[in-house]
Amino acid sequence: MAMPLRQTVRIASYLFEQKMVRRREKFPLIVELEPLFACNLACEGCGKIQHPAGVLKQRMPVAQAVGAVLESGAPMVSIAGGEPLMHPQIDEIVRQLVAKKKFVFLCTNALLLRKKIEKFTPSPYFAFTVHIDGMRERHDESVAKEGTFDEAVAAIKEAQRRGFRVTTNSTFFNTDTPQTIIEVMNYLNDDLKVEEMMLSPAYAYEKAPDQDHFLGVTQTRELFKKAFEGGNRRKWRLNHSPLFLDFLEGKADFPCTAWAIPNYSLFGWQRPCYLMADGYVPTYQELIDKTDWDKYGRGKDDRCENCMAHCGYEPTAVLATMGSLKETIRAARETVASNRVK
Repeated sequence: MAMPLRQTVRIASYLFEQKMVRRREKFPLIVELEPLFACNLACEGCGKIQHPAGVLKQRMPVAQAVGAVLESGAPMVSIAGGEPLMHPQIDEIVRQLVAKKKFVFLCTNALLLRKKIEKFTPSPYFAFTVHIDGMRERHDESVAKEGTFDEAVAAIKEAQRRGFRVTTNSTFFNTDTPQTIIEVMNYLNDDLKVEEMMLSPAYAYEKAPDQDHFLGVTQTRELFKKAFEGGNRRKWRLNHSPLFLDFLEGKADFPCTAWAIPNYSLFGWQRPCYLMADGYVPTYQELIDKTDWDKYGRGKDDRCENCMAHCGYEPTAVLATMGSLKETIRAARETVASNRVK
């Protein structure tokens, strides 16, 4: 786990306060903030841009975006979309959240990053998270546009040169093999030397144009178990808890805790998570109080059967880590080791 020590300490303190001091059963760990749905790519596996033209033209006001995060109380924010760099005030949203000492990750395909980078200031509380779904051919095929991989790599290098934290997020499908995962993770880890990497099996969005290449649970476990062989888990600077990586390769299983990574978009707080839209509410507390969380998860909702996404299971793994002295020590050792490597 490659989370910086500053962030590790802050999150650990936050979790302790929520669980042990305030005795809360449900609370947010990171908010998925979507200030727009528009995007400059049309990825075959994405179901986020299938909205009417009128909705795609909308941009969330800065005060609304920042206010939602503050209302939730979450210590971390992942800004997505759509493509957030298309929002004309995205830099102001980031600036205000960083001023509140929220850890902000701006998720981007990086096509606009070199043009917009002057608007941002390096900070230990801010990182660009660039989507890289494979080496050149595989990545460009997944986003349906040639040249995207090369531009993303150039943008990463420019951001690093300017002193920004840069992380990556990679999504894998049933067309991937252990070797394609190893190749791109080695490249990001060893050649580009990004600070942290996330990886995830693709979720089967109902409105995604391509419905044939999503992974099932058994496929996911087999794929990641083989990709992690030979010490790769320890070598790669993965921004995941050890227990979540155990979960991906079938060594552990957890219930879904989607309430811990809630989604806030132009429509409000999305029920139950950013992958499924069963309605929207205006406040995070209403999301918690008026959602029947017991009806979601594998074995409860057909849409959840093949889901192993981080938004549902990473927070469960984090909470399980906190509840176990053995796992806490394990996670701490991996954090210290990865920070020594950096």
